[in-house]
Order: sequence, then structure tokens, then C-alpha cells
Amino acid sequence: MARVESRLQSVGLSAHAASIAAKKPDAIRNLKRAVKNGDRRGVTTETLAALAPVLKTSAAWLLEGGLGDPGAGSQAKVVGRIGAGAEILPEYEQIPEDGLYEINVPFSIPSDTVAFEVEGESMWPRYDSGDVVICWQQNEDAENVVGREAAVRTRDGRRYLKRVRRGAVPGTYDLESHNAAPIRGVEIVWAAAIQAVVRAGQWQRIGSQTRPKL
Repeated sequence: MARVESRLQSVGLSAHAASIAAKKPDAIRNLKRAVKNGDRRGVTTETLAALAPVLKTSAAWLLEGGLGDPGAGSQAKVVGRIGAGAEILPEYEQIPEDGLYEINVPFSIPSDTVAFEVEGESMWPRYDSGDVVICWQQNEDAENVVGREAAVRTRDGRRYLKRVRRGAVPGTYDLESHNAAPIRGVEIVWAAAIQAVVRAGQWQRIGSQTRPKL
């Protein structure tokens, strides 16, 4: 409970205001009662996950504390969807500045995190529809992601989630995936290695539940 109180003070909200913002009007009052009575069952991950984005932290930090920045947050911008052939849409230039929408994930992540939602079965069995792939946004040298799965943007503006291999010609790369033919000999102008995968049902959409149109 001390961690909840600490974050309330940091974000400048009352317990009631934070509970209302999390759409759980009695959440913090019930947490206080559960802690006072020593009832661990009253401290649910569902409640903490709802409070975490309001308190600008993660559910894991609220539950366990520990090392790390409590204000690192657990929100990420979804900036594309991964469909057939592991291609990421919409195109780079069509992405709104704030992303397509924001999600809350069950662990702390850096503020420059971006996410991609898997759509359909083209990534199966590696990923299921509804999984979210987490990357740090900073651009890595393509050589640093050789042999790894990464979100990449090629010289012609296309974006993919692929395993990166060196191409036959120096400075070019081959892009491989499970259910699509390899793409050979492309130049990579932006790359971000996959840092984590959040399975479908383990992340929450923030705000409107209406699926945005591309």
C-alpha cells in the first residue's frame, strides 16, 4: 500500500480520483482494507493493472516494488500491425505522432518503447493473433540485429518483423520469417530488435475500445 501512496503523491491525485480514473471507484479503498486485514487475496493483479497507468508505473512495481524506476511506466504506443508476410502496416509516413493507440503492459518499459500488434495467423506458430511485440524505439545498426528477430524498415519504405541475416552482397540483408518466402538483398535503414512479447489477453487497450481505422 505504501507504493500506491507514493505514486499518488508523485502524480498529484487523491485515492478517490485515481480510482475513478482507473474506472474502479472503490479500488484503493478496497486495497487499504485488504492490507489492513492481511488479506492478500484482496490485492488483485486486475486492480493493480487498472491503477498502474493512472499512477504512471507498472502493476509489477505496485505489487512487488524492487529495483528500477517506479515511474518508468507500462504504457507503449502501438505503431503498426503485423499481417501477412510479417509486413507492418500502415506505412511509416502514415503513423500518427501518438501512434495508432496506446496499451498497458504488465511490466515496466522505457518511455521510448513502441509496440506492434500481430494480426491474423501469418506469424503462427511463433506468434498468435493479438500478441504484441515490444521494441525499444532507438535505431540500431543493422549489424547489431543480425541473427535476431527485429522490426526493420527497408530502403524502399516497407516495414517488416523478420529474422535478419546478412545478404550475399555487403551492406544488404536477407529477411526471413516462418510462413513467408525470404526477402533477399535489401538495405535496412532502421532496425529495432524485439525485446519482449506480450501474449494476447495480457495487455490492455488504453482509452477507447473502438478499433482505429487505417
